[in-house]
Amino acid sequence: MAYFLSHQINSTVCKLPLALRTTSARFVLTENQRKYSSDTGTDSEYLHRSVVPTMHYQKSLPRLPVPKLEDTIRRYLAAQRPLLNNEQYSNTEKLAHDFQNGTGKQLHEELVIHDKNNKHTSYISAPWFDMYLSARESVVLNFNPFMSFNPDPKPEYNDQVVRATNMVCSAVRFMKTLRAGLLEPEVFHLNPAKSNTDSFKKFIRWVPSSISWFGAYMVNAYPLDMSQYFRLFNSTRIPKPKRDELLTDEKGRHLLVMRRGNLYVFDAVGRDGNLVKPAEILSHLKYILADSTPAPAFPLGVLTSENRDVWAGLREKLLEAGNGEALGLVDNALFCLCLDEEEMRDHIHISHNMLHGNGCNRWYDKSFSIILTKDGQAAINFEHSWGDGVAVLRFQNEVFKDTTEKPLVGPNSQPAAVDSASAVRRLEFKLNAELQHGITKAKENFHAAVSKLTIDAMEFKQGGKEQLKKKKLSPDAIAQLAFQMGFLRQYGQTVATYESCSTAAFKHGRTETIRPASIHTQRCAQAFVQQPDQHSVEQLQGLLDACSKYHGQLTKEAAMGQGFDRHLFALRYLANSKGLTLPSLYQDPAYAAINHNILSTSTLTSPAVSLGGFAPVVPDGFGVGYGVHDDWIGCNVSSYPGRNVHEFLRCVHKSFEDIFHVIEGKPLKSS
Repeated sequence: MAYFLSHQINSTVCKLPLALRTTSARFVLTENQRKYSSDTGTDSEYLHRSVVPTMHYQKSLPRLPVPKLEDTIRRYLAAQRPLLNNEQYSNTEKLAHDFQNGTGKQLHEELVIHDKNNKHTSYISAPWFDMYLSARESVVLNFNPFMSFNPDPKPEYNDQVVRATNMVCSAVRFMKTLRAGLLEPEVFHLNPAKSNTDSFKKFIRWVPSSISWFGAYMVNAYPLDMSQYFRLFNSTRIPKPKRDELLTDEKGRHLLVMRRGNLYVFDAVGRDGNLVKPAEILSHLKYILADSTPAPAFPLGVLTSENRDVWAGLREKLLEAGNGEALGLVDNALFCLCLDEEEMRDHIHISHNMLHGNGCNRWYDKSFSIILTKDGQAAINFEHSWGDGVAVLRFQNEVFKDTTEKPLVGPNSQPAAVDSASAVRRLEFKLNAELQHGITKAKENFHAAVSKLTIDAMEFKQGGKEQLKKKKLSPDAIAQLAFQMGFLRQYGQTVATYESCSTAAFKHGRTETIRPASIHTQRCAQAFVQQPDQHSVEQLQGLLDACSKYHGQLTKEAAMGQGFDRHLFALRYLANSKGLTLPSLYQDPAYAAINHNILSTSTLTSPAVSLGGFAPVVPDGFGVGYGVHDDWIGCNVSSYPGRNVHEFLRCVHKSFEDIFHVIEGKPLKSS
């Protein structure tokens, strides 16, 4: 029976629908496809009480497939073709086929055996953790992204302390719901009328967890991996020499609050395991906001922005100086709440503040931080090693829904008559001259890094998802094409481009890469940008259609774990772990170039999220956050001095204009 079901699951997973397509490592679900609560009720301790246990599907999730080596090489060469001239491509093609028939074949066979011997996880999980935790660069700009909340639709609830209190309460309620197994499982519903019903949930809860995924599949529902969720709370990345560690200690009941670079803690969960009364949390936060303690001359938080080896050494010095107990309270706090004193001028200011801030009022190593500015703008900044955003976005969606629909305090709420001076503790640290010098140096390094970052935004208001879908064009494909066109118009070339895709449809799936730059986008971009008067409208429409179809194919393959990047990464990791000479494929300049992602892109659409952003992943790159909405398209893009982000966005806007012009049947004019 077990073999039969295993065979059935493996044979059906390849049929998972294109609708599971995801970018930015986050599934873009409609309200119908992603209804969470089974029973919202009036329980102040839980967000809802799911009929189906949270981890019910986890045991039976299909395993992430190891692609066939010949498929990986074919896909790799297809992605290299638009980036190389004929001579370069010929050399890369030879190296790739030599790898396929030689060392690569042996490594692949070993990887497959290793995977079969570790059925509890995926072949990419351990190498991916290792990659993140072994990186020595600062997590600021290089790894931590942000996602900002939309404002509360009731303006008076955007008051800093009111919103902060409600978000803390909703976050704790989320945590309690998760840990009680009452959080609705993360499921992609293709036919919600069948699968997202009380009757189906009451049925599936009695199906053994070892086969429950298959039961969901039968009604076109696709449960997603939730193995990362436990790292959301009480978790911190601990700096260590050469490789960091992840710490999760669920005993912590306290919240870490930062203001003016000072660190405070107070219990948000009582000894009985229940949420502290919201009026008490309101009182404690008001107390912190009224605290007259000046900003410290040596703010400890900035150390979390340092090079990881430097920070590891300084942390050891902190422990030696007698700061172990205080650091322990930081590390096992539920999460970090950053109360900023600035008001935000515009979206660009919000992006800079939520992505990096001033370095002093953050603890970048916490699994996530909720940031609240003086005018009530809110965002999440999260450390990336423990997870890929699926869990963070679910958390953000739930917190936004709960705080806006069922706020526990309001603008007229009175703080509880409690002794906040006793309940709240401001952490104090013993700092010797060496530590003070380390903090000063960290501040200098931080400001030197963030001062080089430029962020700009663009909104295209002349069309969006609805118009594209009417023409049977993929909205994501068209957005990616506009970036290719924009870069070609600005710099005259096609470059390595990265788009992240979640593989959360599989047990311990992480991400796979979609490679949007293709021979199809190159051909289309050249026609639009360099030869607009040499093609008829019909020909240009045909090129758009070819780009859309090919991008859809790449997306489907990536979501099914059938890209090439993670497979080649795992084979290289295996070769390194065995102490082998690095195969020639990996020493090819073309391999280095395709992994030097000048265009790093990520998309996000959610009713909770206003905008998201991240820094470029290479010094001469762009960090492109974007969203394709019903009737408009938005981009939030970052760059360093090596690139002109303002001109890039002008070129991208022009690309969208040209594309929608052609979609409407109008000829292009030379420009």
